[in-house]
Amino acid sequence: MITIALSEADIKALEYERFHHSHPKVQKKMEALYLKAKGLKHAEICRVCGISKTTLITYLKQYQAGGIERVKQLDYTGKPNELAAYADLLTAYFKEHPPVTIAEARHVIEEQTGLKRSPTQVREFLLRLGMKCRKVGHVPGNAADPDNIEEQEQFKEHERDPRLEEARALGKCISWMPRILCFASI
Repeated sequence: MITIALSEADIKALEYERFHHSHPKVQKKMEALYLKAKGLKHAEICRVCGISKTTLITYLKQYQAGGIERVKQLDYTGKPNELAAYADLLTAYFKEHPPVTIAEARHVIEEQTGLKRSPTQVREFLLRLGMKCRKVGHVPGNAADPDNIEEQEQFKEHERDPRLEEARALGKCISWMPRILCFASI
């Protein structure tokens, strides 16, 4: 059994950090150390915190090595992302040719990089590139009611067509036909 001597200041810091630290894993570490400071046995601490005895010993050794500041450190770096090397290339391509669907983006990524990724991974990668999913609107059908036909014609003539002409003049709109854009750059 590892014994540690915690000062009153450290106990107060543990009490605060176990609820207020920004990372949940650090909160769990602080909770385990706080319970140790309160005199609970290792088995009870493991049960309450939902950790193994090996993990608890790791936390205690971290505290012994560098105090609370060492316990706050997260040593996990994750795996390197192979797509990150192609981020500039793919960003430039997707700015010119926004993908309509995730499947299309997946196909383009495979063609451009040779790396095949799942739809979920492709979606997360596009979000990291600064792209976001656009909501799809719909174009209403023709009105069947005679009163609504006149209202629809007025809308087309006085609102829709002038806006389309303005957008065409600015080079923002090629056609009024709807196109579903799943991802577009911000």
